[in-house]
Amino acid sequence: MSATTGRRARLPAQTFQLPVQKMREGYYSDAYFTLTREVLLAAEYRPRVVLQVFQREESVLGGIDEAIAVLRLCSGAPGPDGEWVDGWPELEVRALHDGDEIDPWETVLTIEGDYALFAHLETIYLGALGRRTLISRNVRDVVAAAGGKPILYFPARFDHWQVQTGDGWAAHVAGAIGVSTDAQASWWGGKGMGTVPHGLIAAYGGDTVKAAEAFADRFAGEVNVTVLVDFENDSVRTALEVADRLGPALWGIRLDTSATMVDRSLWHELGRFHPIGVVPELVWKVRRALDEAGHRRVRIVVSGGFDSERIARFERDGVPVDAYGVGSSLLRGSNDFTADVVRVDGAPCAKVGRDERPNPRLELVT
Repeated sequence: MSATTGRRARLPAQTFQLPVQKMREGYYSDAYFTLTREVLLAAEYRPRVVLQVFQREESVLGGIDEAIAVLRLCSGAPGPDGEWVDGWPELEVRALHDGDEIDPWETVLTIEGDYALFAHLETIYLGALGRRTLISRNVRDVVAAAGGKPILYFPARFDHWQVQTGDGWAAHVAGAIGVSTDAQASWWGGKGMGTVPHGLIAAYGGDTVKAAEAFADRFAGEVNVTVLVDFENDSVRTALEVADRLGPALWGIRLDTSATMVDRSLWHELGRFHPIGVVPELVWKVRRALDEAGHRRVRIVVSGGFDSERIARFERDGVPVDAYGVGSSLLRGSNDFTADVVRVDGAPCAKVGRDERPNPRLELVT
């Protein structure tokens, strides 16, 4: 059995700003679930079921508070007069917590009650669990690979803006130390963080130092000033120029050389290693140059195609990285959940191979 990583208070249902009316109507649900509800209501058949939810990976649970919010606010059915009758008081829900490590086939959520009150919500809560758990699992893997060094969660530009809030929370509970947008940080009251970007450098005519100065003049003291130094593909020179000019205002530099390019500092070493992108040899060159110039306190952040495997190689080889910015790799893969009715009116009743699997770790949701 996997360990429980934390018992934080659950997020209030209002956190998620759910479109409650549309969810109640079945607008976001697979039609067969809304039709199931209609059949039960029309037949005046109201079986009391136990439904259990699981997935098939060694993973980190995310989206459970979101799933509970869906049940809390959207369960129920239309009454005789057409008014919505709240179903939550009639349900008994037991669940693990966001951030819990989970085993394959482990039950993470059970819902007991009149099936007509919540059949229409399965698509929604399973989708929330699948998406957020994918993010939490992927972040957990890179956090573990980094061996305690900060992981900066930077995939916002690679996906639709509407997923940012929940994904940011899923990354946070799995150990990411920073996120790039205010939306990603909103559920715990944080703020987005970032570096001096290529766009600002371009706006200053490609002069990284001028852009960094302008950024530091405005934000030093509020954020850790970190500067991208690959705009001219000469990271060693640019890092030194920025460090010399900003002095104590500079927190760190960020290496982000494209995976199709070779930094200028490596041009005379071609043939000794695969030189494209942010490679260990480039990090070492920048670190030594900074140290020799008296800038030992300046941190090095690396980004551009990093995943858990690549981070593990850097850490194994002792590459002097202080933090990793990780983007699109955290969105890849799948972590699907399945829900099954396993008991009806107190008697076992489940699809073959999907028998009830009680989990003593589940907590009653009040």
